[in-house]
Amino acid sequence: MQEKSEKSERSMPMGPGGPGGPPGRGPGGPPGMRPQEKAKNAKGVLFRVVGYLLSFKAAIAAVFALVIFSTLSNLGATYITSPVINAIGADTIDYGYIAALLLLLAGLYLLSAAAQGGQGVLLAVISQRTVQKIRKEMFEKMEKLSVSFFDKNTHGELMSRMTNDVDTLSQTLSNSIMQIFSGVMTLVGTFLMMIYVSPLMTVVTLLLVPLMLFLTNKIATHTRKFYIAQQASLGTLNGHIEETISGQYAVKVFCREEKICEEFSRKNTDYYNNAVKAQILSGVVAPLMGMFNNLNYAITAFVGGLLAVNQIFGFDPLSVGDVVLFLSLSNQFSRPINEIANLFSTIQSALAGAERVFEIMDEPNEYVGEEDYPEFGDVVGDVDINHIDFGYDDKRLILKDVSIKAKRGQTIALVGPTGAGKTTIVNLLTRFYDVNKGEICLDGTNIKNVAKDSVRAKIAIVLQDTHMFSISVRENIRYGNLNATDEDVEYATRLANCHEFIERLPQGYDTILTDDASNVSMGQRQLLSIARAMVANPDILILDEATSNVDTRTELNIQEAMKNLMLGRTSFVIAHRLSTIREADKIIVINDGRIVEEGSHKELLAKGGMYADLYNGQFNE
Repeated sequence: MQEKSEKSERSMPMGPGGPGGPPGRGPGGPPGMRPQEKAKNAKGVLFRVVGYLLSFKAAIAAVFALVIFSTLSNLGATYITSPVINAIGADTIDYGYIAALLLLLAGLYLLSAAAQGGQGVLLAVISQRTVQKIRKEMFEKMEKLSVSFFDKNTHGELMSRMTNDVDTLSQTLSNSIMQIFSGVMTLVGTFLMMIYVSPLMTVVTLLLVPLMLFLTNKIATHTRKFYIAQQASLGTLNGHIEETISGQYAVKVFCREEKICEEFSRKNTDYYNNAVKAQILSGVVAPLMGMFNNLNYAITAFVGGLLAVNQIFGFDPLSVGDVVLFLSLSNQFSRPINEIANLFSTIQSALAGAERVFEIMDEPNEYVGEEDYPEFGDVVGDVDINHIDFGYDDKRLILKDVSIKAKRGQTIALVGPTGAGKTTIVNLLTRFYDVNKGEICLDGTNIKNVAKDSVRAKIAIVLQDTHMFSISVRENIRYGNLNATDEDVEYATRLANCHEFIERLPQGYDTILTDDASNVSMGQRQLLSIARAMVANPDILILDEATSNVDTRTELNIQEAMKNLMLGRTSFVIAHRLSTIREADKIIVINDGRIVEEGSHKELLAKGGMYADLYNGQFNE
């Protein structure tokens, strides 16, 4: 519920909130959405992702079985190299025996390749199903969050989490899990075979492993914070891009292209700096591991050469085939360590992205605690606002001791200067926010004691800023009541004076509205929004500058239709064009969050107070 004319009441895009409004959408956003302000738990995020993977236990078990089979096939093929080399070096060469070993070797490699292909297929399904589940839960979570949450966060930032962060996780699950699974199994199997071939050379091979793991862990600790900052700055950058594109009219009109580019450059540089730090530090891992592996291989080869000709520390000499086998096992042992090290930056980025996704999923639901709340049945429509105070934060109250009584069928007009608190009253009626003090009752029942969706089901709202979905005109109007028939839709459009222009559209009522209805005029969008409210057939109607975007002639037609719509319903009308509310049953004049005058149009004019000044000023103009 945002109103352009009352920006001071609400949050402003990409900046701190207006006076008394909720926190801004930009850098001053809510603490929970600023990663650098909150301690991170990489292990907790990892276990949470694993929990999603375990939803597919049978497939995971099949992957493990294929990994084990592939690992054993590879180890078996590697082991065969020893008897082949020894057979070739024997005094009498048995070519039949060598050929049999080579055929077995080829068969094992083929079986290993087939098992790896099966792993790839299963993991592709598992990873995509996991990401599908996470994305679905995240979207459903967003639909359960309060309006205040979206007021405090840019659309671009939320889109970044839904797309970039989830896609990063998707790519990691698809490309990295198999390498990690097979790497661990290869390490275990290779280690056991190395001990079997030569315990002494195994000890030599493992000498540098603790140092390698220690350095990797140290680098991981320092790199994690840079990846978190990188994902956060990417979200901020995307938020700036999204809001700049959607606000191009304002940018062009006020010639702020250069200013916008400067701001983009700052955010882009911030993302660049965080990304460079993360990539440079994580990029150190691979060459460092390579250096240690080469050093380790040289030492192992030296000891193996000695063992091939001598007895060392009581260990019997090894055959040439066994030395070659062990060197091959040594390489095979270091390979998964290198692969995991190379995946280091991808895993860090995925964990940072997953953490940002889970932050949204851990936000409290709007309806939490209302599971046992009763719902409204049929209502009369009497609204009683009793001595309410409200502020979007603790620093300043927007409304102070406001009381309004409305009986069914009455039209209550809310007028006053920009920022007085008119739209805030609407936000409280619809329970987008709850009052700090006092109560709002519908038919004598405090709406805080009734389920929110039950309250909203009784209300229809026509905003100054209309929103249309990328569906047909008919379905956009039916959005107010999904059970409405085509006849109901057409009846509403005739009342709203938009049937004729709809008929002139290329496909009439089946015309698809594109990009928030950019293929129809702003005034036509306003008429469609009014028709949507008519189809909803509400008990309470809220009109927030509903005729602000139409011409005078169309406005007269709409006002006549509004009289039919408001007949027998409680209506709240926010208006700056005071000529539209002269027939209201009661006009409430609000200034600085307080009611300063109330009465009929004639009564307020006779008083000669604030309303009279506002009305006469408009009349003179």
